[in-house]
Amino acid sequence: MRKAFVQLHIAVLLAGLTGVLGKLINLNEGLLVWYRLMLTALALWLLALLRRPAFRIQRKDIFRIFGVGAIAALHWVAFYGSIKYSNVSVGLLCFSAVGFFTALIEPLVFRHRVDWVELLLGLMVIAGIFLIFQVDPRYKTGIIIGLISSLLGSLFPVLNKRILEKVPAKTVTLYELTGGFLFLSILLPFYLRISPTVKVLPDLQDWIWLLVLSLACTVLAFNLSMYALKRLSAFTVNLSYNLEPVYGILLAFLLFREDKYLQGGFYVGFSLIILSIGLQMIRLWRRQAKKTITPPAY
Repeated sequence: MRKAFVQLHIAVLLAGLTGVLGKLINLNEGLLVWYRLMLTALALWLLALLRRPAFRIQRKDIFRIFGVGAIAALHWVAFYGSIKYSNVSVGLLCFSAVGFFTALIEPLVFRHRVDWVELLLGLMVIAGIFLIFQVDPRYKTGIIIGLISSLLGSLFPVLNKRILEKVPAKTVTLYELTGGFLFLSILLPFYLRISPTVKVLPDLQDWIWLLVLSLACTVLAFNLSMYALKRLSAFTVNLSYNLEPVYGILLAFLLFREDKYLQGGFYVGFSLIILSIGLQMIRLWRRQAKKTITPPAY
C-alpha cells in the first residue's frame, strides 16, 4: 500500500512538473505541444507493440477518440500559451478552474442535476483568478488563455467517461494522443501563420526537456497512476490529482523564484483557490467514508 501511495504522488508531482517544463522549453506553445505529442505517441505505440495482443476498437469509436484527442491537443496549446504569456504559477492557477467548468458541463452532457456545492467551490476558484486579473494587469492575456485552456480541459474527462466504459484506459490514451498529434499536424501550418516564430527546430536542451515532458511526465506518470490504481481506489487517485497545481506552483517558486515577482493579490487569489481545493477534498473524503460504512445486520 505504501509503495502505491509513493507511485501515485510521484505521478502527481510529474504532472505538476509539466508547467515548469513549458517555461524551460524555448518553443512557442503550438510547436511545443506538437513535439510532445509526437514523442509521446511514438513511445506509446512502441509499448503497445511490445505488449501484444492489442485491444481492437470499432472504426466509429476511433473517430470519436480522435476527436477527444483533438480537444486535448487544443487544451495543451492553450495551457502552454497561458504560461508563455504570464508565468507558470498563473497558468497553473487558471488550470484549477477546470472544476468550475466541469460542474457546468457535466450535467448538460449526462442530463443530471447541477451539484450546487461543486459549482460554489468552482466559483471560489473563479473569484481567486478574477482577483489576480484585477490586481496584476501584466497577466491578463495569460489568464484569458488559461481560462480557455480550463474550459477545453473540462471537456476532456467528461467526453472520456463514456468511451472508457467500452475501451481500456491504455488504448484510449494511445489513440487520443495519436489523434491529437494528427489534428495538430494539420492545424500547425495555419497556427504558425497567425502566431509566427523564428525558432522551429528544438536545440539540444529543448530536446532533453521535451523527452522529460513526453516520457516522464506523460508516459511514466500515466503508468505509475495505473499501477497505483491496482492497489488504491479510483477515489484516492482522483483526489490526489487535485494537488497537481499546488505541486507545480511550489516547483515554480523553487526553480524560478516566481514568488519574488508576484504581488499580494496573487496570494489572496491563491489562498481562495487552495481553500476551494481543500474543501472539495474534505467533501469527497466524507462522501467516500459514508459509502464505506458497513450497514448493521438485522
